[in-house]
Amino acid sequence: MIAVVTGASSGIGEATARRLAAEPGARLVLVARREERLRALAEEIGGATVVAVDLTDADAPARVRAAVEREHGGRLDLLVNNAGASWNAPFGEGGWENVRRTMALNFDAQVRLTEALLPLLRASAPSAIVNVASTAGRVGRAGGGAYSASKFAFTGWTDSLHLEEQVHGVHVGLVMPGFVATEGFPQTMLVERSLTRWAVSRPERVAEAILDAGPGGRAERYVPRAYWLAALLRIAAPGLVRRATQRGANRLLMRRG
Repeated sequence: MIAVVTGASSGIGEATARRLAAEPGARLVLVARREERLRALAEEIGGATVVAVDLTDADAPARVRAAVEREHGGRLDLLVNNAGASWNAPFGEGGWENVRRTMALNFDAQVRLTEALLPLLRASAPSAIVNVASTAGRVGRAGGGAYSASKFAFTGWTDSLHLEEQVHGVHVGLVMPGFVATEGFPQTMLVERSLTRWAVSRPERVAEAILDAGPGGRAERYVPRAYWLAALLRIAAPGLVRRATQRGANRLLMRRG
């Protein structure tokens, strides 16, 4: 299996790379900005192709595709679109600029990379794409509007892409993590409280879900699994969900004065 994993220098991407490397015959292309971390990871897992690039750069998709063609003859069995970030701010403070930069990485960059690699995935079919979105792509929270916008867009695009690519032998799966303790999202407040600690997952659990949604053929996986209830309630009882999340919004606004 030849797999490209973005955001592979830490967190979910790193855990996914380690998990995929354990599969028989797996050969990986690791993509992220921090070259030293990528090379250290590649050495630990027994070798991998490293592409140190900012995915928002204009030439990033072409550089990743060139690496796949150079190192693996253009074969590509799995693309894991995992790279992403969040800059939390109420819209009244962060404005359009915060939405723009979040969409540029969390949505635009993933779409551009998929466009560049899709011909290779089709030629290698049966193959798979796994898009790592978020439960924030189903339920929005105060201060996270830009992040939710990017993940709502990513989720909707994923559903459409699945319908379009099935005929070409490319399975498109979706992974929806909730709170995951990573370098970029430490979840300190939740982890420190015994009542909320259960809600925080480890990157390794998301990595297993990625395997289920990719080579395993699952359409969608929530991590933790119980988070699908939030998405269901958002549709069935939107008023209830708004009231529940309003408490968090009020606390956020009070802290910001």
